Amino acid sequence: MNALEHELTYPYGEVMPEPGTTMEVAPGVRWVRMTLPFALDHINLWLLRDEIDGRQGWSIVDCGIANDATRACWEQVFAHELQGLPVLRVIVTHLHPDHIGLSAWLTERWTTPEHECRLWISGTDYNGARMSSNPSAKASVITPVFAKSHGITDPEALQMIQTRGGHYATMVPKVPERFRRMVDGDVIRIGGHEWHCHVGYGHAPEHISLHCPALGVLISGDMVLPRISTNVGVHENEPEGDPLKRYLDSVERMRALPADSLVLPSHGRPFKGLHTRIDQLQAHHDERLAEVMDACAKAPQSAADLLTVLFKRKLDLHQTTFAMGEAIAHLHALWHAGKLVRRLGADGVLRFSPA
Repeated sequence: MNALEHELTYPYGEVMPEPGTTMEVAPGVRWVRMTLPFALDHINLWLLRDEIDGRQGWSIVDCGIANDATRACWEQVFAHELQGLPVLRVIVTHLHPDHIGLSAWLTERWTTPEHECRLWISGTDYNGARMSSNPSAKASVITPVFAKSHGITDPEALQMIQTRGGHYATMVPKVPERFRRMVDGDVIRIGGHEWHCHVGYGHAPEHISLHCPALGVLISGDMVLPRISTNVGVHENEPEGDPLKRYLDSVERMRALPADSLVLPSHGRPFKGLHTRIDQLQAHHDERLAEVMDACAKAPQSAADLLTVLFKRKLDLHQTTFAMGEAIAHLHALWHAGKLVRRLGADGVLRFSPA
């Protein structure tokens, strides 16, 4: 546990569910934990006791990626943890593969002639996932041309980035053809309780977190995590974007929720201390922005130049693509704020220096 984690409270300590099992964290709310084949090696998913049109069952919040291991874990949950009741709907916080990957499989698995198991998600993320899950779209966080413009020059790295063009579709092979839209301010009745939708930007196009005042529970998705800072990156399809400001503004709005909320994050353990964690996240990015300003004051910097400034550990390719997006996001936050200027060099690389 790092120093910042000591400022948070973990009601369940180190106890967590094994894959294929569940653990109750609030009345009618069960925690499911599944593995991921990345450095970030797990995702938390949630089961909410529910009733739709008089039909008793469960709502699932987030899905896991589409692979055999995750499907097998779900089958164990279905066999042993649902009290013989069906899944009525699948709620997805946002479009990233670990959250939406098995949405089509789950909705098809639980649709019957009497009841269609519907996907619930924001409209922006639904359409983004539909486009990205098409292998011909070659969806990518970063392409070789974009990477080169921000300072990646190693031919091997650029070739590896090229091969990742259709990576999203391997983890999200299909998205349901129909969905129910969630928007900021919506109130969804789940299992006799009202759950309020809170939109968040910066990490995903239109991330939806869910807060239940009666239970004192916030399903934060990836917007607020207890141990790591949420990835916020500039991507190829919005090359001048300013996602970091959007993210920090979104997190700040979550301060309106009760400080003692039980936060159910997508990664890490359930915790209390929402306002404290918001303070920590704001301070973390303030420190990173100061480091970027300091580096740019010494010499014009590309995003690639800043990787060793912002990330002290060795990065694999998967991590490097996200790290590049984060480095650009920090540069863009300062650029859009008028603190840095951006210039295109004769070598085709964008570099930033103080305004």
